[in-house]
Amino acid sequence: MGRSYVFVNQKGGVGKTTSAINIGAFLAEAGKSVLLVDFDSQANLSSGVGVSRKSAKPGVYELISGLATLEAVTRPTSIKGLSVIPAEIELSGAAVELVDKDERDFFLSKALSPAKNIYDFILIDSPPSLGVLTLNGITAADAVLIPMQCEYFAMEGLTHLLQTVKIIQKNLNPNLDVGGIFFTMYDPRTRLAQQVVKEVSTYFKNKVFSTIVPRNIRLSEAPSHGLPISKYDPACSGAKAYKSLANEVLERGI
Repeated sequence: MGRSYVFVNQKGGVGKTTSAINIGAFLAEAGKSVLLVDFDSQANLSSGVGVSRKSAKPGVYELISGLATLEAVTRPTSIKGLSVIPAEIELSGAAVELVDKDERDFFLSKALSPAKNIYDFILIDSPPSLGVLTLNGITAADAVLIPMQCEYFAMEGLTHLLQTVKIIQKNLNPNLDVGGIFFTMYDPRTRLAQQVVKEVSTYFKNKVFSTIVPRNIRLSEAPSHGLPISKYDPACSGAKAYKSLANEVLERGI
């Protein structure tokens, strides 16, 4: 049985999508079969692995709506063993459609359940909010992975997010685990960044991954070429960090 992970942070721009793509790519390069699920209507994950808006249909919206099968919505990527279910703009409408439905938080979970027999890892990229789509993502996951930027309000946001995860564990997904917290866009020259890393690591201890992803221009360039960093610039510091993070995911067996 494969394991499913959701990348969550209610704040945008913290490296959620970049992390899902690159951890997924390095897991695939380590010989694992990996499915990326783009569950954000901005569709940045889809374009980041080379799926254009024109070719994004049928995608995750059709899958959760019962209009297409898992096989029909899954695409290969440039990396062997790495597949993707793309998102499209219609997904933003799904948030409205789902609100009044019974079992509204379980649509993605039901749609992805057959994938657990096919893939070793399912990585879900969620929107930067704690709305119905993100709740679907968390309910569909075995574990939550939290990318975190080293900035002033990060701790406050993290506390709020972990409270939400506890509520979901209690009411919707009792088997949900906090898989880990990891730092992104780290600039060692700032005292604040060092302080945030120290505080979070002291408080959350073994829940914090030891790998820290640095601020790296090559990481921000790669998505515009539709490539994971392992294909775009495998020698850069960002690639080395994400390879190390993927190895930590494997080692922890979360």
